[in-house]
Amino acid sequence: MSEGSLLVEKLVQNVEGVIAGKPEVVRLALVALLGSGHLLIEDAPGVGKTSLAKAIARSLNCRFARLQFTPDMLPSDILGSSVFLPNLGEFEFRRGPVFTNVLLADEINRTTPRTQSALLEAMNEGQVSVEGRTWPLEPPFFVLATQNPFEFEGTFPLPENQLDRFMLCISIGYPDPVAEREILRSHRQGEPVDGLQPVLDPAQLLQLQQAVREIPVDDAITDYLLRIVTATRSHPELALGVSPRGALTFSRAAQARAFLEGRSYVVTDDVKKLAGDVLSHRVICRGLLREGQRVRARNIIRQIVEGTRVP
Repeated sequence: MSEGSLLVEKLVQNVEGVIAGKPEVVRLALVALLGSGHLLIEDAPGVGKTSLAKAIARSLNCRFARLQFTPDMLPSDILGSSVFLPNLGEFEFRRGPVFTNVLLADEINRTTPRTQSALLEAMNEGQVSVEGRTWPLEPPFFVLATQNPFEFEGTFPLPENQLDRFMLCISIGYPDPVAEREILRSHRQGEPVDGLQPVLDPAQLLQLQQAVREIPVDDAITDYLLRIVTATRSHPELALGVSPRGALTFSRAAQARAFLEGRSYVVTDDVKKLAGDVLSHRVICRGLLREGQRVRARNIIRQIVEGTRVP
């Protein structure tokens, strides 16, 4: 087993140690992390979204910031702002919470689209532009955002261009009885995540992310992936298909899953397993209210995958 595979396995075991009964959720989160992407979790409150973000940050021994999004939040609350210093007679830029390694954007759909959009440049280009100046973010930079289901009161739907910045959109769901019993037992002495020890550092994560980018993707696999993407653009039940950026993200996610599975090559199963989580939030269904979009979109993506010829 290579050094990279050993580090990944340690990371998986470390995070799974505090996220009981959800191994697939942990692996999907790490696909987004290793693929240099970002993760959106759409689920009800209290199912472990914050614990997952903290577990990843502590496992990496990196800076972690949590932002609780509210309707009155402003872009400057995320990015930072300039403060006048009377003794010097000049302005000084005070960095906001976005200047971190792992950012938990909690309940991101409780703030307005204008404030949500403050994260676009940071997520896409790894930098922040404020008052005519550009400030680079120190890599690695990983956003784990959470949002409540749309039927919850006081929520603002994320714009399509914001959704497109997330590599995966997943749900955690309620634990089964055995896992929930373990959660109750493990929390009697406090939060298990608080005692988590790091297993790698940010520099090692950057090396793993580079290794993911170097995993070759066979032309036959690329053509298979593109057939799925192209089918979303002509499907009669979809008003909006997957963009070229979505296709690129899909390919990168498949590379990350292959790496996570200890392989130096991508297989069709990587594409199949990730299609729903990578593509469903990038399409728009015809004739449906937003509340019914995600479930229907996942069903359509599944139908497309099942009907696409496998190389």
